[in-house]
Amino acid sequence: MKGEPVKVGLLGLGTVGSGLVRLLERNRAEYARRLGREIIVTHAYTRDASRQRDCNLAGVTLVKDPMAIAREAPVDVVVELLGGISPARELISAAIARGKPVVTGNKALLAADGDRLFAAAREKGVGIAFEASVAGGIPIIRVLREGLAGNRIESLAGIINGTCNYILTQMTQHQVDFATALAEAQALGYAEADPGFDVDGNDAGHKLAILASLAFGIPLSGGGVLLAGIRGVTARDIQLAGELGYRVKALAIAKLSGGRVELRVQPTLVPVEHLLAKVDGVLNAVIVKGDAVGETGYYGRGAGGDATASAVVADLLEIAREIGSGAKFRAQPLGFDPAAVRTAAIVPPAEIESAHYVCLRVADTPGVLKGITSILAELEISIEAILQKEPKGKEDATVAIITSVVTQARFDAALAKLLALPFVRPGSTHLGVEHFNGK
Repeated sequence: MKGEPVKVGLLGLGTVGSGLVRLLERNRAEYARRLGREIIVTHAYTRDASRQRDCNLAGVTLVKDPMAIAREAPVDVVVELLGGISPARELISAAIARGKPVVTGNKALLAADGDRLFAAAREKGVGIAFEASVAGGIPIIRVLREGLAGNRIESLAGIINGTCNYILTQMTQHQVDFATALAEAQALGYAEADPGFDVDGNDAGHKLAILASLAFGIPLSGGGVLLAGIRGVTARDIQLAGELGYRVKALAIAKLSGGRVELRVQPTLVPVEHLLAKVDGVLNAVIVKGDAVGETGYYGRGAGGDATASAVVADLLEIAREIGSGAKFRAQPLGFDPAAVRTAAIVPPAEIESAHYVCLRVADTPGVLKGITSILAELEISIEAILQKEPKGKEDATVAIITSVVTQARFDAALAKLLALPFVRPGSTHLGVEHFNGK
């Protein structure tokens, strides 16, 4: 088969699919030089064949039924870029059953059903490649699976949702509230009309499930993620965090803790000097700590047609090499022998340990600080930093606190008591804090 083109069946001609067609055409000679053969899209499914696209579809057979590509089209590899659970699951399953390797960027499907799909692919002797599922053009999947394979991964933390990062960047740099920053993100196409999947943390939660499975050998469907979105972050939080020496970022964090794995997605105070505090706009970044290399960082475009298409092409090149050599399973998809995957190693959210930020709106009356500190002392929670703001005009006073490292359950108990104090007003907020020093 040496020298024959690798024929691709493409499911989806949206932003990423069109970007893939453009990239394969633009770098056709380069890929052929690397492989000794071309990679060409021969069949593609699109919901609307009449729609004008900014890619050259000459020589591509457009089909109305995606299952025809998965089950019948004469292709070597199937690329799924539809997103969502169904019909993507059925299409990938059909391609695997037919003995075709699959490339996908579908983080929601992998997080929900990846364990079963990988098992089916393994039984059939084909691969599923998914570099495009997390962080767009940043090759973080290969980093965890292969580049850092000599390490025991101790933790990872990342900005892996560009929508949230853009909104928080606008709030920080332009002193605007969440609603204003979200509206701008939507106007620029960085946020959907219904932004919930991004701003409520679900997108990052799916991506974290994939990264944690690669890092720690836990099932994709392990669950147990402490999930919080950014809707509750206020302009006041951004300002106070800055005065305390932090930036607010939407982080996805996974770390080993006593032989178990903590998983959390939440808006988090990050020290201003840390790399992640300096990642702005729609860019992504992931910090990985290994026992041998220490901290390593990966930064770049986390979304967009060309950046994500770059990750898809990298997977296609790898599969094309395997097709050419006859090799299979050069590396397990998730980097661990399936028999060695752990099944019960997730820390329940209530037991996750971290520092916390709480901002209380309080009446300007005597005894406020005493009442707050008494509750924290009662629950053995130390105060690492405190900032008190006197009221302006008719505004309430503000007390911002950063706590010591405690379990989520103990913090929640303290927060409930704080919010019940007679001088505490509605509108109080709380966020995570990450110091990157073990907790």
